[in-house]
Amino acid sequence: MSAAAVTIVYMDRTIAEVAVDTPLAHLDRRFDYEVPSTMLPGLAPGARVRVRFAGRPRDGYVMAVKGDTDQETLLPVERLVSPEVVLLPEVARLVRAVADHYAGTFADVVRLAVPPRHGKTEQAKPPDFPAVRLEPGRVECLGHYEWGGRFCQVLRDGGRPRAAWCALPVFGADWPAGLLDAAEACLESGRGALVLAPDAGELRRLEAACAARFGKGGFVSLSAEVGPAARYRRFLAVSRGSVKLVLGTRAAVFAPVADLGLIAMWDDGDDSYAEPRAPYPHAREVAALRAHLAGAGLLLGGHVRTAEVEALLEKGWLAPIGLPPSQARLACPRVAATAGRDSYGSQDPAGRVRVPHDAFTLIRAGLAQGPVLVQVPRTGYLQCVACATCQRPARCPRCQEPLRAEAGGLTCRWCGPANWSCPDCGDNRFRAGAVGVRRTAEEFGKAFPGTLVVQSRGDQPVASVPDEPALVLSTPGVEPEAVGGYAAAVLLDADAMLWRPDLRAGEEALRRWLRATALVRPAGEGGTAMIVGSSGERAVQAALRLDPAGFAARELADRREAGFPPAVKLVTVEGPLSEVADAVGQLELPDGVEQLGPFPLPGEDETCRVTLRAVAGGGAALVRAVKLAQSSRSARKLRPLRVRVDPQVVG
Repeated sequence: MSAAAVTIVYMDRTIAEVAVDTPLAHLDRRFDYEVPSTMLPGLAPGARVRVRFAGRPRDGYVMAVKGDTDQETLLPVERLVSPEVVLLPEVARLVRAVADHYAGTFADVVRLAVPPRHGKTEQAKPPDFPAVRLEPGRVECLGHYEWGGRFCQVLRDGGRPRAAWCALPVFGADWPAGLLDAAEACLESGRGALVLAPDAGELRRLEAACAARFGKGGFVSLSAEVGPAARYRRFLAVSRGSVKLVLGTRAAVFAPVADLGLIAMWDDGDDSYAEPRAPYPHAREVAALRAHLAGAGLLLGGHVRTAEVEALLEKGWLAPIGLPPSQARLACPRVAATAGRDSYGSQDPAGRVRVPHDAFTLIRAGLAQGPVLVQVPRTGYLQCVACATCQRPARCPRCQEPLRAEAGGLTCRWCGPANWSCPDCGDNRFRAGAVGVRRTAEEFGKAFPGTLVVQSRGDQPVASVPDEPALVLSTPGVEPEAVGGYAAAVLLDADAMLWRPDLRAGEEALRRWLRATALVRPAGEGGTAMIVGSSGERAVQAALRLDPAGFAARELADRREAGFPPAVKLVTVEGPLSEVADAVGQLELPDGVEQLGPFPLPGEDETCRVTLRAVAGGGAALVRAVKLAQSSRSARKLRPLRVRVDPQVVG
């Protein structure tokens, strides 16, 4: 037997396996350190320690404590930063799985999972948390949907059901009630529950509903807005097991909830769930991974169904909760569509906002009954490009995704520069336009003199408006709530929203339209939402029929045909041209991987992108190959390239 095949095990020492906080990909593993006897009473897996690594002191987490190692000489753990266990074994497994899934490192992901330490908060007396007020068997919202009551009962019995809930866009039927139905059923079984909202505004709404239902103090909210001390205090309450119900935004998906029985998530299509820092995980994928690893239930709710959720439904991994479109239309506002071209004003996409006669008539009728909502895509939101002659949207000849205008011509964000000409009229000239809420407000002020005009924008949001006649112009996502609901809603520039150079343009447009529709009174009370755009567009048809499930099924089929996630595994690699070409050239790509590029990124000097697509089960092998290439570059002391796996938002 050769000497290389012999492994010597050194025993009778206390060894700590430490995950060191280092950004180097080739060092993304655990390292053994000897634990001094004086440190033994307080050291446990999940505690923070200080170690010497590559000649420098670095922070780390104890991952395991053992009594043997294959190394004769070890450095000692220099300091036990805190005996507080902040990285539970279940969360550590999740962090590792997320890092591998997104070709990242443990150190990058654990920063998202564990907030920075706040010494005074850790040493302070912990607050008391009252018990959550439960009402056995209560179901306020989900019971109105097919299989919703059954989902809650399975949770109540200790099961782990997984479902996708298509919530009706009905005024007064608050989505928090549906998520809290599931959370209460889980709490009744004695397990913990985690409920996620996309942003701070929706989280406040969820908090209010939770306090009204369960009483104040029996739950905590985790978000960056509360400040470092309060966030760490609440995090400790969860990790110590003092509270079992946790609300939060994106990063709260890693919250160390003891005996987790349910993860509930609202509106997974909101891009706020996409982490902007490497390795760019999406909270929906993390929630699905965690539900699988922890054996917990999962509820993904929203007014629309994303293609990713539809893929999980096709596989049978999720079950549907909802109502048929015919029943949905009985409870919701009437949804109509009208063409954007008529005798009113200029039809130039770069010109004034187009409001056809039908929309004006609806606004006048609505103002006689109460406030009217007008949804306007904000300036800079629309980067639509269309034929200068016939106004047909410009799409990539290769993958059919919308193109965008750059200094050098038209570009597809996936395939690079595009040689485009209109397939209808043959013209290769194009035009781009953007319409903003400020100009629209001026036009409506002139068209409806004497009417109160309210503007709600991202930089100046309005929370609510009274139940009195007013024109409320809002950009998508910050529509104020109206007391009693809006009498009508007009959703402008539908075609332009659908022309955006974005893989999810149709899905996002439908999501924003149904969100606005949910603020309108039911049809029985005269409520109507009118979309100004081509009624033949698939997303418009889905809104008219209130059929987001059918839209998602068709969207997934198109993604599969065009070769986009979630039908395929897509990885983008970005960096300097020579370095990207060198790294991709050394990749051991599995069979069936398609490479597009490298091509230069618009607006970024000397930066290019390569797009890699893997089909037929080769996604995991592709991610491993890319991660190995990152490790190789790190070992050679080369700076890492930017890698994104199934990117949700790509610049």
